[in-house]
Amino acid sequence: MAADLEEKTERYGRLLTEALEAADIAPPAGTPMAEAAEECYEMAASYLEDGRHFEAEDDLVNGLAAFSYGHAWLDAGARVGLFDVPEEGHLFTV
Repeated sequence: MAADLEEKTERYGRLLTEALEAADIAPPAGTPMAEAAEECYEMAASYLEDGRHFEAEDDLVNGLAAFSYGHAWLDAGARVGLFDVPEEGHLFTV
C-alpha cells in the first residue's frame, strides 16, 4: 500500500529539519571546501523553507519534492566529506 502523501510530506519535512540540525561543516573555515559546504547547507535550508511554503499552500507534491531535494543536498555533502554527521540512525546514508 502506498504511503499517504500528507504523512510522507510531514515525515520528510521532519527528516530534513533533523538532518540540518545534525550536520556540521567539516572542512576548515576559509577554505574552498568550507565554502562549498556552506552553499550546500544553504541550499538544503532553502528547500526546507520552500517545502514549508508548499505545505502551507496545501501543495503536498511540491512540498515533498522540496524536502527530498533539500535532504539530497545534505546527504550528498555528507557522502563527500563536506559535513560531519552521525553515522548511526536514519538521517544520512553514509
